[in-house]
Amino acid sequence: MAAIDVTDETFQTEVIDRSTDVAVVVDLWAEWCGPCKTLGPIIEKVVDATDGKVVLAKVDVDANPGISQAFKVQSIPAVYALKGGQVVDGFVGAYPEQEVQRFVESLLPTEEESKLDALIAAGDEASLRMALELEPGNEDAIVALGEILVARGDGVEALALLERIPESERTRKVAAAARIGTAPTDDYDQQLAGLLDRVKDDDDARQQFVDLLELMGPEDPRTAGYRRQLTARLF
Repeated sequence: MAAIDVTDETFQTEVIDRSTDVAVVVDLWAEWCGPCKTLGPIIEKVVDATDGKVVLAKVDVDANPGISQAFKVQSIPAVYALKGGQVVDGFVGAYPEQEVQRFVESLLPTEEESKLDALIAAGDEASLRMALELEPGNEDAIVALGEILVARGDGVEALALLERIPESERTRKVAAAARIGTAPTDDYDQQLAGLLDRVKDDDDARQQFVDLLELMGPEDPRTAGYRRQLTARLF
């Protein structure tokens, strides 16, 4: 896989976000930097040999001062490794190939991590349950298995599963579907209108109303209006 040229504008997507799925090595360099020209081809060769298990992002520090400032770069070449949105390792200077090799190899997924990724990618119930045996709190596996359970009507088990991890936008949607069951056939309006008069004094009605809005999603033009109506009834 070829190195990615990253800018201040693309850093969040190409480095921070991408590092949640794969280790990213950031090589900070400049055209005038002699050691950078020595180190650059070595890093590219070593990272390329990982067959996509590690990704290389190259940053021209002169053209992208924001990234340099974020890393507090004082001299180049400077190299940083990110996993899960966080810097996990790094070095400054033109390291020899053997040292670069050791640096990159330390970022490769372990056998267990590779097995976990393969099970989650398979996506069937048996594979996802095996993934959760390896890592009981893996959000990707929990959300995917939760969706399978909800689809077949096992909402109670799905909700119990979701309790293992912190609430997020992903988990709220699965939890709402688990509590509601199937989406209403009237395209929500009739059911929401019927719940409005009960939301102030009935906890179950209020939860159902919120869950229906979660299933509709923020992209539905009616959602914001119904949220305002809910707020008006409650306060």
